[in-house]
Amino acid sequence: MESSVTVLVVEDEPLVRMMAAEIFADAGYCVCEAGDALGALSILETRNDIRAVLTDIEMPGNMNGVALAAAIREQWPEIAILVSSGRVFPSEAALPQGVGFLAKPWRIDEVVNRVAELL
Repeated sequence: MESSVTVLVVEDEPLVRMMAAEIFADAGYCVCEAGDALGALSILETRNDIRAVLTDIEMPGNMNGVALAAAIREQWPEIAILVSSGRVFPSEAALPQGVGFLAKPWRIDEVVNRVAELL
């Protein structure tokens, strides 16, 4: 993957977020991180280099990962979005258009390949 592609990892669990960030960095992506949806939106509003977002569905605050995906799709339609959860399994119809879903726990190659497909 070219180093010009930046992935935003949105995950409230610090160890999972750190692991996901490391996986994408090892795959050649630039990575930034947020612990919740509002943090993710703040980052997206200040940067124009983010091409993909991996977000957990269940997060603290009043916006979950599906709502975050919808907000991103509306404001930045060109960004690839992959939502993930180990407890919530939304139907394709429940997700915004073009948003992918990956159940946790995922394998390293699986999460990198799904993001690459969405890009």
